[in-house]
Amino acid sequence: MTTTTLPGVRAAVRRTPAVRRRRLGPGKPIKFGAAIGPLLLLVIWSIGSATGWIDQRVLSAPWTVVSTAGELIADGRLQSNLWTSSQRALLGLGLGIVLGVVLALISGLSRLGEAVLDGPIQIKRAIPSLALLPLLILWLGIGESMKVVTILLGVFVPIYIHTHNGLRTIDSRYVELAQTVGLSQREFIRRVVLPGALPGFLLGLRFAVTGAWLSLVVVEQINATSGIGYMMELARTYGQTDIIIVGLVLYGALGLLSDAGVRLIQRRALSWRRTLAS
Repeated sequence: MTTTTLPGVRAAVRRTPAVRRRRLGPGKPIKFGAAIGPLLLLVIWSIGSATGWIDQRVLSAPWTVVSTAGELIADGRLQSNLWTSSQRALLGLGLGIVLGVVLALISGLSRLGEAVLDGPIQIKRAIPSLALLPLLILWLGIGESMKVVTILLGVFVPIYIHTHNGLRTIDSRYVELAQTVGLSQREFIRRVVLPGALPGFLLGLRFAVTGAWLSLVVVEQINATSGIGYMMELARTYGQTDIIIVGLVLYGALGLLSDAGVRLIQRRALSWRRTLAS
C-alpha cells in the first residue's frame, strides 16, 4: 500500500503551488531615500508660496531664499559667517568627543570611576546645556570660550552615555577569553574594549553632531559679531525674513549632511554586523 500511495503523494506535492514567503522588516534600501523627505518639504513649500497659501511676509518663497543666498555669497558674507560657525562647532565637537570618550572609559572600566563620575554626568544629562548659559556667561564672559564650552557640554553627554553603555554591554565571554590568553590591559582595551564600544560611540556621535549645531544656533545669538546665528539675529532686527530662512536652511543642511556622514562611517565601520537595516 505504501508503494502505491507514495508516487501519488509526490505528484500532489509537486502540483502544490509554492507559497511565496512575505519579507519581514523594512524592505530593501531606497536609493537616495534620505533626500525624499526634504524634497517633499521643498515641494510643499514651493506650492504653498506659488498659490499664496503661505504669506511671503511670514515665510519667504524658496526662489526668494535662493536669490538672497546668491547675493550673500556674492558679497562674501555667507562664506565668512559659515567659516566662523564651522570653526566653533568643530572645536566644541572635537573637545566634547575627547572628553566624553575619556570619561566613558574611566567609568566603564572602573567601579570607582563609575561611582565618582556617572552620578554627576547623569545630573548634567537632566539639565539642558542652554540652562547653564547664565552661569557660563558669568564665569567665562561672552567671548569665544563661552560659546565653545556650551557646545562642548551639548556634545560630551551623548558621547559618554552611549559609549559607556557600549562598554558595559560587551559580552563577558570576550573578557574571559582575554584573561585566558593573557592580554595586557593595553591590549585588552585595544582588541576588546574599543571594538566592543564602537557601535555605542557611533550612535552617540550622531546625537553629538546634532547637539553641536543646536548649541551653536543659540550661542551665536548672544553678543556675537560673526557666524550664521549672528547673521540671522541681525536680519531679525531689520525684518529680513529671507536671510533668516537662509540661515535656517543652512543649519538644517549642515545637520543633515553631518548626520549622513556619521551614518556612512557607521555603515563602513560596522559592516560586519547584520541588522534589520542591512
